[in-house]
Amino acid sequence: MTVDNCIFCNIASGQDAATKLEIETDEFVVFRDIKPASTHHYLAVPKEHYANLKTLNKSHEGLVTRMEEGLKRFLEDKGISGSDALFGFHLPPFITVGHLHMHAIAPRSKMGFLSRMMFRPSAWFKTTNDALLYLRSKEA
Repeated sequence: MTVDNCIFCNIASGQDAATKLEIETDEFVVFRDIKPASTHHYLAVPKEHYANLKTLNKSHEGLVTRMEEGLKRFLEDKGISGSDALFGFHLPPFITVGHLHMHAIAPRSKMGFLSRMMFRPSAWFKTTNDALLYLRSKEA
C-alpha cells in the first residue's frame, strides 16, 4: 500500500526521478539522505507504507533486520566501514517524513554536534538493536 501524498512512497515506487535508488529489493529501497549527518548518510525505506516504528509489531522483525543487512552490505560494497556506522530510526514526534525509514550514517565519528544530538540513541532515536527489542515486546 502506498499513500498518494507521501514523498517516500513516491521514491520507493520509482516515481521521483530526482532521487537515485542505490538499492531496490522487493521490500525496500535505499537512497542518499538529502540532509546528510555525515559523509555517508543513506535511508532504507520500505515499499509498503508504514508510518513509523511504533506502527510495527513483532511480525516486522524480519523486515527491520533485512533493511539493516541491506544497508550494511551497501556500505561495505562502497568500501565504507561499518565499524563506525550508526543504524536506526527516529520515533514520533521526532520524524520529518511520516513513512518508516532506517538511517545508515558513516562515519559516526565525523558527525557534527547537532547531528550527534539528533541521532544519539535515546527516547527519540532507536538503534536497530533497540528497535528489534521494542518489536519483540509487541504482539503480532
